[in-house]
Amino acid sequence: MNAIHSIAAVALLACTTAVFSAETACKADSTAALTPVIELYTSEGCSSCPPADQWLSTLKGPATQGKAVVQAFHVAYWDYIGWVDRFASPAYTARQKQIASWNSLRSIYTPQLVRNGADWRDYERAINNTEPGRASIHLQRTAAEAFEATVSPTDKSGNWSAYWSVTEHGHSSKVKAGENAGELLKHDFVVRQYVPVGDYQGTQTLKFNTVAGTPEHARQVNLVVFDGKTGKTLQALSLSCQG
Repeated sequence: MNAIHSIAAVALLACTTAVFSAETACKADSTAALTPVIELYTSEGCSSCPPADQWLSTLKGPATQGKAVVQAFHVAYWDYIGWVDRFASPAYTARQKQIASWNSLRSIYTPQLVRNGADWRDYERAINNTEPGRASIHLQRTAAEAFEATVSPTDKSGNWSAYWSVTEHGHSSKVKAGENAGELLKHDFVVRQYVPVGDYQGTQTLKFNTVAGTPEHARQVNLVVFDGKTGKTLQALSLSCQG
């Protein structure tokens, strides 16, 4: 190998190493306090949902500061009115029904605010919290679209469940039919991927591969750890990685 080729090879190796280092440098740890999990069940076909969506967007600051894990789950059961919500998924409706079961609710509705697995009506106090966490989470990116978390529950003998989600900011839709016809709806914290990962006991390592992101939509990777019997949040953590 001549000198020019050697220099090129070293430069390529350095570049590759720099990219890998940037990918793996993104990591976070949960605090001793419980991070509130805010879930909004919403729909582009629901006329009373836009104000709730707008309120959710005001939580960008607290979410960035690690004071809350915020998610907007779009549901499809209003699609029959005439407008199909492109962000909706049957899996989100299934989760909302599970939450209704945990809370002994007879029906599901939109907009519904859920805080730490409980039906919640007090928007002003949604992110206030004085509870300690009942698990610790170490979350890191291991490759461009790969993440790994170590979860350590306080109760080593108890069972716990978890789910991953990917949320994105800056989405919008010009609605042409249904209750919001003619409106330009803007959305943040839109759930674009939701993956339940089962039931566990003791300290565990969880791995997650995300869908590809896009530069125009800033996103967070979230892990929510909860009591599988009650839905109550044990701990949660978000990670926002650049590049």
